[in-house]
Parts: sequence; C-alpha cells; structure tokens
Amino acid sequence: MSLSIRIRPGHPDFLDLPWERSLSSWDNPNLVELPKGLSRHEVRFAAYPEGLYAIKELPTEAARRDYEVLRALETSDVLTATPAGLIEGRHPDPGSEHSAALVTVFVENSFSYHELLTGPGFGDRRDQMLDAFAGLLVELHLAGCFWGDCSLSNVLYRHDAETVDPIMIDAETALLREILSNGQREEDLEIMILNVAGGMADIAASQGVAVADADLCLGEDIAARYRALWQELTEDLVIGSDERYRVTEKLRRVNELGFDVDEVDLLPRNGGGQLRVKVKVGGRNFYSSRLRTLTGLDALERQARQILSDLHYYQAQHGAVSATAKSVAAVRWRLSMFEPMLEQLTRLEDIGDPLQAYCDLLHHRYLKSVERGADIGTETAFESWLAEGRPNYAGHRVGATGIGQPGAAS
Repeated sequence: MSLSIRIRPGHPDFLDLPWERSLSSWDNPNLVELPKGLSRHEVRFAAYPEGLYAIKELPTEAARRDYEVLRALETSDVLTATPAGLIEGRHPDPGSEHSAALVTVFVENSFSYHELLTGPGFGDRRDQMLDAFAGLLVELHLAGCFWGDCSLSNVLYRHDAETVDPIMIDAETALLREILSNGQREEDLEIMILNVAGGMADIAASQGVAVADADLCLGEDIAARYRALWQELTEDLVIGSDERYRVTEKLRRVNELGFDVDEVDLLPRNGGGQLRVKVKVGGRNFYSSRLRTLTGLDALERQARQILSDLHYYQAQHGAVSATAKSVAAVRWRLSMFEPMLEQLTRLEDIGDPLQAYCDLLHHRYLKSVERGADIGTETAFESWLAEGRPNYAGHRVGATGIGQPGAAS
C-alpha cells in the first residue's frame, strides 16, 4: 500500500515529516516537546504557522476509526479533539503499530488526568470533575457513540471559569449507532469503572501509595452521577393539564445539569387530561452554535445563552409567534439592536470583551427594569450603565436578561 496523506482544509500538508519512519525516530525542526499523558501509542507534537498539532501513531484500522468518529462527533456538540489529518500506508503491514497516524489539533490550556488528580486544589474540584466526566459520557451516548475504552487517560481536561471541561481525545475503539441500547450503555459504564480503577491504581503506585488506599471507587461514583443525569435528561414527564409549571421546572433542572434544551414536545394523554412531556436535549454548545449562525460571532456558552435571551425578549415584544415571524424578528434584532449596540461597546475604552460587556448591559437593564417595575429599554439602560461606571456582573447574576423571564439567564 502506497503512502496516503488525507488533510482537511485549513491545516498544513505535513509533507515535510518523514512518514515512512516510526515517530520515535523522527528528527524534524517542526517537532516540539510538550507535556503529555499516558498513551499506549507513540505521540509527538509539531508546530506550524497554522498552529500546534498532536500526531499519534497506530494501526491503520484503529486510525481510520479514530479519525472518522472524531469527525462525525464534530456535528454533535461533544467536546472532542479536532481531527486534522489521516496518514496511511506508512508500513506494508496495515496491522503494524506505525502503519498509520492520526493528526489532531493540539488542545490549548489542557492537562492530563494525572495532573488534575494530583495537582493542588483537586479536592475542591473533585465533584466538578466527576460531574463533567459523567456529562461527557452522557453526551456521547446521546449522540449514539459507544466509546468502548472510556478511561481517564483518553480524555484531556481544561478549566473553564469554575468548571472543568473534559475533552475526548481517543476514539479508536468507538462505534457510532443511531441509538444505543441500555445494554450498550451499561457495557460502556462497566468498561469505564474498570479503566478508572486502573488509572487510580497507577497514580497510587507513582506516589508510593498502597493500592488499598487508592480511590478505586472513583469510577463507581462517576457511574452513579451518569445514571442520575441520564434519567433526568431522557425520562418523560407526565403532568396534569393544569400543571404546566412543571415543564419550566424540568427545563430548569436540565439547565442546572449543564445541558440545554432544543425542543419540548407536549403530547396529550387520557383524552387531554394529562400531558406527556418529552424533552429533546441540545448539546453543551447549543446556544453558542446558534448565536454563531445568527451573527457569525463566537461567544462562550453562557454569554451566548444570555444574548439569545435578549433575542427571545425582542421577539416576544414584537409578537413574533410563527416560525416566519420569529425569523424576521431575528434579522431585525440583529440589525437594529444587537450589532449597533455591540459597535458602541467596542468603541469604549478598556472594554476587552465586548460580548461580555453586552451581557453586563443586559443584566443591568433587567435590574433597573425590576427596580422601576417596567421595562426601561436598552438605550436607557446603556446610559444608566455608563453613568454607574459600567458595572461588571460576571459571576453573580441573579436574574434574567428578558423582563418577566426570571431564570432565563444565569
């Protein structure tokens, strides 16, 4: 089999690298030494003007699956490494360890589970890490992905304000299905429990701690959190026709678990005396993706959620009920409200993040409207915000951005 180099647009061609040789023997000026976690495969890093890249050497079939699964998951809002290229035909035997290689974009500001678990402050972040890991597995299963080798070492971690984001970096054993059965999900959990126990035993050994004193039940804790989260996200709710407030409660619980809601189906039961509530869960990048589609701007997820709540408020103000009316209102909001105000904020001195400033302004509008008992409008709120020294509400918002919508933004 001849050498085959498949590269996605926007990345280097990597033709300067000696693909016919094993990665361990490479000596190239673009190679850089960076910290890396445990891996069953050889991994090297390369720096180009387009960015930093991780190169992993593995057998052809595993490399193909890794590449294809990571590409497919890009459309599912699951946090994964970004595949940049696949190199095949490096060795006559496709089963050879160095017969292929996967190139992924280096995950900035990330660290391994070993650094997370042994670093300072992990005790305070333990629950966050376990919830995040369970959340990642739930996201994968909702996307129809059976991981097959879920472990702490197949994930990188990244701090995001007061949370920890887990990023899947290894998909060579993964399989994609339309829907996973309960048996497949439970099998993935069992694999995870065993792998996590092995990872904790490795950490204990590296620190001279007896295996009996290692946190070998960490995987069981993750599994328990997974099951609670899965039930909350997927279990239908049956309510009385006069209990529609429970729909709001359901959506709030889903949001508090870190997930967004794409759609809510209300299905009549028992002649209309009851409603079955079926929630379609969106990804954790649901709002940022929607804002990008509407405006072309990249925002953090919480920022995007708050800005879009302003759009929803605008649509409600203008009586946009039908799909067409909402689409028209979205264009008008962007052209007449959002973009002009963002431009004003950009011109202000000492504004490092105009989108964050916009969120602060929206929250200021909410507080002042509550104080007055009536909507004061964005322009009036802007003048008040400037007069009060442009207060920054990041980290302690208590209400919504849309008047009369408590809880619409956090």
